[in-house]
Amino acid sequence: MPPPADIAIAARNLLETCAGLRPGQSLLIVTEDPGHGMYGAALAGDLAQAARDMALSVTLEALPFSPDQIEMPAGLLDRMQAHDQTVFLHRLGDQLRFSAAMSKAKPIVCYALDSEMLASGFGQASHDAMVALKDLVNQALAAAGEIRITCPLGTDVTGTGAAFPETGADTSVIRFPLSVFTPVPASGFRGRIVQAGFLVGTGSHYYAPYGIALKETLHVLFDGTRITGFEGDPDDVAAAEAQYRHVGETLGIDPWYVHSWHAGIHPGCAFPEAAGDNLERWSGGAFGNPRLLHFHTCGDYPPGEISLNIVDPTVKADGIALWQDGVLHPDRLTGGKALLERFDGLRQLFENPAREIGLGAGGRLAFAS
Repeated sequence: MPPPADIAIAARNLLETCAGLRPGQSLLIVTEDPGHGMYGAALAGDLAQAARDMALSVTLEALPFSPDQIEMPAGLLDRMQAHDQTVFLHRLGDQLRFSAAMSKAKPIVCYALDSEMLASGFGQASHDAMVALKDLVNQALAAAGEIRITCPLGTDVTGTGAAFPETGADTSVIRFPLSVFTPVPASGFRGRIVQAGFLVGTGSHYYAPYGIALKETLHVLFDGTRITGFEGDPDDVAAAEAQYRHVGETLGIDPWYVHSWHAGIHPGCAFPEAAGDNLERWSGGAFGNPRLLHFHTCGDYPPGEISLNIVDPTVKADGIALWQDGVLHPDRLTGGKALLERFDGLRQLFENPAREIGLGAGGRLAFAS
């Protein structure tokens, strides 16, 4: 059980710095049954108590989780708008993160999945610092003439600078902790993405099977927004083609579409359990670590339905390695050194970043631990 003082620091970061709540205001916390294995059993109670200690009025609302139900439940938006802010400790918030309905209330989706994650450097790192860091990364990628992504397994992707949309926010919700930059459109990029361990969903829909095992490394070839083929073990190639077709047919979407990519930027994001123990939890909790970069594929919308995950990426912008072997170097960003001087807590995290991202034997992602 984390120290109450650490919970309090992280809760203030979430509720005061991120949400902008002040004493006397009201908070709705939407929860799902911890028995589903996504959110820790103590998290909702710990956050609610910390909020009350901040003199906030707190309402807890438990909603069922349905893999097939990703519409706003009747009356929920009204209840959200009746409070000063809403925090989702429920996968529905993540599933609806691109929903227009969510933009009316702009709730917060919490990606700290248990009290330990919340109380760690993941939850304590200043939200303002993370917003500033995201902006610096966005600016660096947008200004680049060439971006190249590589990894130890053989990933090699090149493209032009990030062609971010000119208007609109990344999502209809507020992410906390903020741990990724704006997704970079895949148009203008091409190459090969090498996968080990499994293919897994994105948290948009929970179809079955949500993940499939890979025997060897699978090379996914793409050009712009199209997957052009797979290379590797014949069984892996057949399994990948079948999974993409299955998801496409199940959801009525274009399975071969490559939408965008982004990497983790949060040095405090740690995932100590093996990814294969719970792929749904891993895909929802580990992605913010800089050791992970993922592509959104299977569907012409964010975040797509199949995530392609790259471990320990090197991301070069005009030859400058902003990520090098899974380590993000903010000091290589324009304005990065000043940011670290301004936010000492973030500087300390980058000096001793979390390294646990759910890898299995041999330092690779694995379908089963």
